[in-house]
Amino acid sequence: MTVAAEATQLHTRLLKCALEVEESRAYWSRRNGATPSAQTAFEEYWFGARSLSRIEVLLSNLRLRFDGFPDAMYVLHRWTNMRPETRAMICHWHLQLADPMYRAFAGELLVERRNGSRPEVTRDVVVNWVSEHSPARWTMSTKIQFASKLLSSAYAAGLVASTRDPRALVLPRVPDEAIEYLLHLLRGTEFDGTLLTNRYFASVGLEGNVLRDRLAALDSLRFGRQGDLVDFGWRFDNLREWAEATVLRDGGAS
Repeated sequence: MTVAAEATQLHTRLLKCALEVEESRAYWSRRNGATPSAQTAFEEYWFGARSLSRIEVLLSNLRLRFDGFPDAMYVLHRWTNMRPETRAMICHWHLQLADPMYRAFAGELLVERRNGSRPEVTRDVVVNWVSEHSPARWTMSTKIQFASKLLSSAYAAGLVASTRDPRALVLPRVPDEAIEYLLHLLRGTEFDGTLLTNRYFASVGLEGNVLRDRLAALDSLRFGRQGDLVDFGWRFDNLREWAEATVLRDGGAS
């Protein structure tokens, strides 16, 4: 049995496909069963008035972000009344899973700067960071474009407040249902970190006592901690079971 895992190999797919929240929503709603062709998505108007070549790029990237997590696709296809802020968080976390550079950018660099004396970032700072963390074969043009896509994706996720320098770093609203989704997704995923300490929660300001307090308040989890011992007290065995008992009962309204 293949276990889902976060991507570890660097790539440049972000240059052609950023966060794409609404496109992801369209993909979830249509994706059911056999893998669709770009021609089918084009003819059925999945992504509106997009060219066939653009649809090919979208499908290629969205498959890599979501299809490797079967329970997630089952849930996302049926979660028809998802809150916009939950949708943005799910897209953000799945992009982190699929792209090591975005994962480190959002879960390390932005966290470090947000906790510093000047919680802001500039394009030049990100270009320098990309230069330090990218392969030598990447040209400066690629690094600059990649930095731009990192920033635009973070803006779409609600991590930066504007598209102009200096860009203030902010924290998005993260509903309980989004936290529960990520917890159950990560349970079945190989990733660097633990359920309490990882770059996914850290990227949206959920660390330390802040995260523990949020977990303790969740109805679908009996979270407890005594010293170094942590008990998650799972009420559901997996993501699909959690969703069917909670967000899928009424299409996702809560």
